[in-house]
Amino acid sequence: MEKFKIIFIFVLQTICMDNKKEITIHDIARELDISASTVSRALNNNPKISLKTRKKIQDFALKLGYRPNIIASNLRTQRTFTIGIVVPLINRHFFSSVISGVEAYASEAGYNVIIAQSNDQYDKETSIAHSLYSNRVDGVIISIAMESEDFTHLSLFTNKSIPLVFFDRAPKEIYTHKIIVDDYAGGYKATKHLIDQGYKKIAHISGPLNLQIYKDRLQGYKDALKDAGLVIDETLILHNRLIREVATNAFRKLITSPSKPDACFCGNDTTALSSIIYCKENGIKVPEDIGIVGFSNEPFSEVVTPSISTIKQPGFEMGQTACELLIEQIENKSNPIDFQTLTMPNELIVRGSSVRK
Repeated sequence: MEKFKIIFIFVLQTICMDNKKEITIHDIARELDISASTVSRALNNNPKISLKTRKKIQDFALKLGYRPNIIASNLRTQRTFTIGIVVPLINRHFFSSVISGVEAYASEAGYNVIIAQSNDQYDKETSIAHSLYSNRVDGVIISIAMESEDFTHLSLFTNKSIPLVFFDRAPKEIYTHKIIVDDYAGGYKATKHLIDQGYKKIAHISGPLNLQIYKDRLQGYKDALKDAGLVIDETLILHNRLIREVATNAFRKLITSPSKPDACFCGNDTTALSSIIYCKENGIKVPEDIGIVGFSNEPFSEVVTPSISTIKQPGFEMGQTACELLIEQIENKSNPIDFQTLTMPNELIVRGSSVRK
């Protein structure tokens, strides 16, 4: 009998190699003289099948090179067990931390994750949304691009009741779960820290105000100045995309202006780093001549000289929470959803770029 099994396996494998035919559960069932439904249950680890029988069937399927037909299964269940996550920039530590949190939770729940980056471009974000929709993902987690002001492309999902969860950058126009950071508190804490260090003329390099996170950080900055009795000088507030070259130009404009600041709260750590490099190249001492605080706690912020004071965001935890809310929607579509906007705390990390006292 054992010899016959070996011959049967060889014949099946040969047929597959010659005709590209996939081994099916019916082939396995016929050889083991059991029902196809028993094979199916065993391959899906159904506890109704004994552990011994499950192992026997699974080992035999492995020898044959059996692969489950995921496409057919998806058509039956109307599920792909795949979710998409769209981030502006994968190379930013905050976004990569969120991705790690999403993947950790999704893996435990039996879901695969498709990762895409928009490069902060509206057109690319739109293209990604169409691709994810066409590939029938069960849900999407997204932080919108800096350029995005219209969200028609995301209605592809909401119109079909495909769950959508926003994190960090979340538009008010779409009603769904949102995981955000307390950006107002972050802007307030960063500015107050600079005030406490004795700085009086504090500038702010912000991102574009079509994104709520930058509005909130700006308001936190302004309120900290007001509470300290300091004047808000609008000429010391600039808005841009917060990328290296643009950030350098913005800082140069501030430092060479008639209202030259003695400190700067930067919208992200890339801008803070660009500002420090400019200072080094032009003989400006940090923090003696100018104090600098960033936002996001990128890994480089700790190792540059001087190290960069910044606002730390709980990226991994945000990713886990976003994924938990998404999968809960996917698996409970029949139940009404009470959408939440969860605001997570952030932390001021004080380092060398802002400590003058």
